[in-house]
Amino acid sequence: MRARVFAALASGLAMFALSPSDTFAQSKYDIGANDREIKIGNILAYSGPVSSLGIIGKVEAAYFQKINDEGGVNGRKINFISYDDAYSPPKTVEQARRLVESDEVLLIFNPVGTPTNAAIQKYMNTKRVPQLFVGGGATRWNNPAEFPWTMGFQPNYQTEGRIFAKYILTTKPDAKIAVLYQNDDLGKDYLKGLKDGLGDKASMIVAEESYEISEPVIDSHIVKLKASGADTFISIALPKVAAQSIRKISELSWKPLFILSSIGASIGTVIRPAGFENSQGIISTVYLKDPLDPQWANDEAKQRFDAFLAKYAPEADKNDYFVVYAYVISQTMVKVLQQCGNDLTRANIMRQASNLKDFKPDMLLPGIALNTSPTDFAPMKDMRTARLKGERWEIFGDIMSGSDRGN
Repeated sequence: MRARVFAALASGLAMFALSPSDTFAQSKYDIGANDREIKIGNILAYSGPVSSLGIIGKVEAAYFQKINDEGGVNGRKINFISYDDAYSPPKTVEQARRLVESDEVLLIFNPVGTPTNAAIQKYMNTKRVPQLFVGGGATRWNNPAEFPWTMGFQPNYQTEGRIFAKYILTTKPDAKIAVLYQNDDLGKDYLKGLKDGLGDKASMIVAEESYEISEPVIDSHIVKLKASGADTFISIALPKVAAQSIRKISELSWKPLFILSSIGASIGTVIRPAGFENSQGIISTVYLKDPLDPQWANDEAKQRFDAFLAKYAPEADKNDYFVVYAYVISQTMVKVLQQCGNDLTRANIMRQASNLKDFKPDMLLPGIALNTSPTDFAPMKDMRTARLKGERWEIFGDIMSGSDRGN
């Protein structure tokens, strides 16, 4: 009898030793985290001129649900709160304040948009709340000395602009270049990278046309660019304008070398609506696997992506670049939270985000990995060139990095 009592007592003590309260006894928390949950905010356009970006938030929510179903991150569930800003900077400011001051989130993750994020960057840093993995490639997200609470994610736009320049100088050194670009930091960063890459041959650019994101159509800009006599056209545009530029060039029977920015190169939201027949031969850059490319049919990482979509986001279009992007960036957020362990403070979030070492989310192209440091807030620096052939992007050439600055 006494043996059974001691056994029961020992069992009870063991259960007590492994209780959740003891597991989290040494935990550190800031507002937005506790023993049970991690509250993450998000802002992007579910409505307005770039509402096609809304799929990003939907896939992110689905991925975090998957993580929660598997037990959460270090035993804590993710509470993902996502708000619409319609790609309007004043609305972004309003939603950021709502998330930080009312919802009391631990951080804002992957807020999408260059002008919208610029509008909240000082606020987030004043509040010392992570503005983590910004959805935009402006160089301003990699400035840890001045903005230690803001970090980007994708290769920056100036890098991509330099890659465009290098391609043109190599394949068409006598080109006459016309550029369509969004009139904000997004478009201006691309344009700067292009001119930096061209160097003393920047005069190859014979025409530039900027457009406002609020413009319903950009046909008149394309007409002006064609009239310049250019034989090379670069479209720096988000999906709606990217698709319009492809269609209008086809309508005009203009046959330039067509280079399309990666942010507007989605098969699902750009190329298919614009017409595959109008898009053949377009050049762009890629850093993500195309889930419908036969070369990845037996790839285990791609199979995990397929299984995730089938269970958690069956309505999502695999042809949509932003679906794959959302999956990859969500995996990266979870990686940072895992590295945080039981120290869920905002300072440690940024410390771990700036300590990514050769992290390879499932759908990055081989040879590309994420790396950060306290002085380098640009996780991804590498891309490859691609050409549209049939209904797929055909990758060619070597990996190019931010150190490639053309000739």
